[in-house]
Amino acid sequence: MGLIQIELFATLDLVGQAPGGPEEDPEGFPHGGWQAPLIDEVAGAQVMAAYADTDALLLGRRTYDIFAGYWPHQESGPDDGIATLFNRIPKYVASRGTPDLDWAGSTLLGPDLAEAVREIRDRHEHVTVVGSLNLVQSLLREKLFDRLDLWVHPIVLGVGKLVFDGGAVPTNLTLLEPPVAGPKGTVYLRYGLADGTPATGDMGAPDRGVGQDG
Repeated sequence: MGLIQIELFATLDLVGQAPGGPEEDPEGFPHGGWQAPLIDEVAGAQVMAAYADTDALLLGRRTYDIFAGYWPHQESGPDDGIATLFNRIPKYVASRGTPDLDWAGSTLLGPDLAEAVREIRDRHEHVTVVGSLNLVQSLLREKLFDRLDLWVHPIVLGVGKLVFDGGAVPTNLTLLEPPVAGPKGTVYLRYGLADGTPATGDMGAPDRGVGQDG
């Protein structure tokens, strides 16, 4: 059985909508492309390394459309490494509709998403999910992931779709590597899914002033 790895880019207030450009997901969101000024050589190398062993992509419909319109035309350019990889490997698409999937190697998943994802995991060694926030909510809800890479960027937007927005359930994670900060303040965190659910405890009486709720 292979692993499913989720790649997420977020602000400090965990907005994950349209990091790459203003046309990605513009509806009601004025900050598309917020990630672009914060990319540096450290983050670029981390992203490349995260994709290194990928042998399949799992994408939501919107992210698929963006990728299909971009990556087939990027080979021999500055992004040749990722373009060659993405164009070569299978692409699995989660959608409630019946879209035309013109990008070579693309397959539409069936209506039972959880079962389809389990089958993909059995078929491949390293399945990577990029963006696709709606799909990610379903994977979080079903705990259908093994690794979660999160890049936290030093800005607050106050509006936009959140990376944990309606899909997250109580889940334990374990930090797989020490956090790494880039020169522009972006912090890279790699977590693995762990057994069980979060425990609770008592850090002291209310008059000790250790609470955060007030």
